[in-house]
Amino acid sequence: MKNSPSLPVRLSLLLCTISLLGLCPPAFAQDPAPRKLVEIYKIAPGQHVAFLKMIAQFDAASKEAGIAPRDLYVHQDGANWDFMLIQNADYTDEQSARLAKVLERMGLPRGANFFVEFRKLIAEHTDTFVEGPTTAEAWLGKLK
Repeated sequence: MKNSPSLPVRLSLLLCTISLLGLCPPAFAQDPAPRKLVEIYKIAPGQHVAFLKMIAQFDAASKEAGIAPRDLYVHQDGANWDFMLIQNADYTDEQSARLAKVLERMGLPRGANFFVEFRKLIAEHTDTFVEGPTTAEAWLGKLK
């Protein structure tokens, strides 16, 4: 078939169709949905690589402390931002203590020093707490 989609494309379409028809539950539906922190950054001119290197260092510290690294999204087209990070909003006291020890051992800035060093890299940012991933059905169930 000359103009038919490739096998991977056809498989992707099939899986999407199965999911949309409700024949299998969405993999991301959770009860209760976790709280996440969404951070959106516009980077200071010329600081994109430095920003990514700092995030990579902090992600390495998180992984060493047993905490999942942030999900990074890189702007492609549209709105006026460069990077978006999504991470868990809540950590146990034990996780926070382990992370603090790793950050100190790695010599990464913390507290006021973090604020000053990190702000050198960004022109502006916004952050917000969200609940998810979830589904409309699952969230509506909370209203009962």
